[in-house]
Amino acid sequence: MNKRIIANVMPEETRVALLEDGELMEISVERSESGHLVGNIYKGRVKNVLPGMQAAFVDIGRDKNAFLYMGDAGRQAASQHLTIGQDVLVQIAKDAMGDKGPRATISLTLPGRYIVLMPTVDYIGISRRIEAEPERDRLRQIAEKIRPEGMGVIVRTVAQDKSQDDLMKDMAYLANMWSTLSARAKRSNAPALIYKDADLVVRIVRDYLTSDVNEFVIDSQEAYNRVVDLLQYISPELIDSVTLYEPTAKDSDIFRWFNLEDSLESLRDRRVELKCGGYIVIDYTEAMTVIDVNTGKFVGNTNLSETVFQTNLEAIAEIARQLRLRDIGGIIIIDFIDMDKAQQRSAVLSGLELELKRDRTKSNVLGITSLGLVEMTRKKARQNLTGMLYSPCPHCMGKGRIKSPETVVIDIKRELRKLNKRSRSGGRLLLQVHPQVADYLNRQEELKRLEQETARTIVVESVANINPEVFSLLWKPD
Repeated sequence: MNKRIIANVMPEETRVALLEDGELMEISVERSESGHLVGNIYKGRVKNVLPGMQAAFVDIGRDKNAFLYMGDAGRQAASQHLTIGQDVLVQIAKDAMGDKGPRATISLTLPGRYIVLMPTVDYIGISRRIEAEPERDRLRQIAEKIRPEGMGVIVRTVAQDKSQDDLMKDMAYLANMWSTLSARAKRSNAPALIYKDADLVVRIVRDYLTSDVNEFVIDSQEAYNRVVDLLQYISPELIDSVTLYEPTAKDSDIFRWFNLEDSLESLRDRRVELKCGGYIVIDYTEAMTVIDVNTGKFVGNTNLSETVFQTNLEAIAEIARQLRLRDIGGIIIIDFIDMDKAQQRSAVLSGLELELKRDRTKSNVLGITSLGLVEMTRKKARQNLTGMLYSPCPHCMGKGRIKSPETVVIDIKRELRKLNKRSRSGGRLLLQVHPQVADYLNRQEELKRLEQETARTIVVESVANINPEVFSLLWKPD
């Protein structure tokens, strides 16, 4: 598989795209103004305690307090008693989303190239992507040797086949960082930022740039220099895969040069077409994301059962891609087209699990419900991409529906009849409406009927920039 990472770096925004065989699979966006909170460590101050929820709200010095659920940190942490005014070290696990503030944990982690140091927990973990048991055992033994006493270690996927010296160098760096952070925390007054996670470009190098990536193209000289300097320290063998994008006379925009802009624009669409002629529809709710699979124009070549099965199989790959591309997290419900055969349902479920293995974000397929719906979850740490790039429509406020012209006309009639009861008839009425409503009034001859019913002269003014659901009535005496 050909993998390529494309980075577009501006002072206001950094965009990084991951391509697999030329197809956009993931996109990350980070803006300078809004910043990146996940991974940051704060010395916070407890503002409110919720004993019944084993939780607290912690002031970290930002607009919204962080929500700290002690149950996330295990039984020992859950038994700890927080008090209002107490100082506590927390790390942001989820960005603020909507009206909710960021979510925090007291289980701190410091990510390196090959390992993640967990200074507050005694634990050893090996990446689930390392499947060979002998290699898992080897890495577990190395982790046991090199970790500081009482601290935990997670061995990352990229550590596979690496030597003990490689991991020891990483551990020395992280252990020294923790010592520095601990000292900083002791002398700082809460609320205070103790540790800020690396920017997007460095995180991509740390978390994504591996030997199976063919090329990492960057359009910023400064960012390119930083990446090369970092790789000289952690993985010098990967330096040759990093390229500085040279703008051409034809196109200076790196994303446009790699044909990524259209793919980004499509992220706002509910409907995603499948090559076979079918399609999927993605809808977001407060509680979950719902994905519906449809045959569309695909009629197949054999019978209905096989057509449905083939559509569902093709939908699997696209659903897995859209989950990564839109960074959809939380509870996800997939409504595949009904299949009669048990082996077909099993094949679709197995296929989905297989496709999701390519996703670095942890997911869990729970199975098929009695209604034939597939339930799954995907880790949610940040606001999904569409939530960052787009705002709710000012007309429908995110509902996706507005009143039809006919409904607005009925609302107008209702208001006119109220006006007739409150004041004498006669005079002129200026009615300001959206052009679609004005067309409906004229086309259906509603205006003549309204003038006859109200005994008033009604002048309709079409206002292009008015909300389609809104109208204005202004009465002028004769």
